[in-house]
Amino acid sequence: MKIQKMILSAMFLALAMALPFLTGQIPQFGSMLAPMHIPVLLCGFICGWPYGLAVGFIAPLLRFLMFGMPPIFPTGIAMAFELAVYGAVAGLIYHRSKRSTASLYTALIGAMIAGRLVWGVVRFILASAFGLDFSMAVFLSGAFFTAIPGIIVQLILIPAIVIAVERQNFSILENQH
Repeated sequence: MKIQKMILSAMFLALAMALPFLTGQIPQFGSMLAPMHIPVLLCGFICGWPYGLAVGFIAPLLRFLMFGMPPIFPTGIAMAFELAVYGAVAGLIYHRSKRSTASLYTALIGAMIAGRLVWGVVRFILASAFGLDFSMAVFLSGAFFTAIPGIIVQLILIPAIVIAVERQNFSILENQH
């Protein structure tokens, strides 16, 4: 079971590295879709919170080391915390509740809100420490307004994939922490 989760987590990490190449052909549109968020959230749902947390934290930092994007400071650092929270919260809420479509959406929306709040807090701390500008308008724009296409994609795609995986009765989904 642990080996399966590790292999799936590696696959989700690889997807987090590759998906931005697909959407990055149109930079403004690509960043709106938040392609790294999808595999991290799926990892939390399918493998559980510890794996989602690890993949989420590692993905933006590794992607910077490999490809120079996202810029490590302050974007990559804030994203590492944001995505770690996505993976952890999605896995924690979903696997501690009775699995249903409602609990899936509760976990997904909870993870999306918690991750965006953590992103804002980390960006604020970094901005304060290094004299950068980070206002409430910048937070709302970055966390919500410009992210609307990605939020919509996540609300449609992630539940569909999780439900499809569960219907296949993958043994990895049983006996979660």
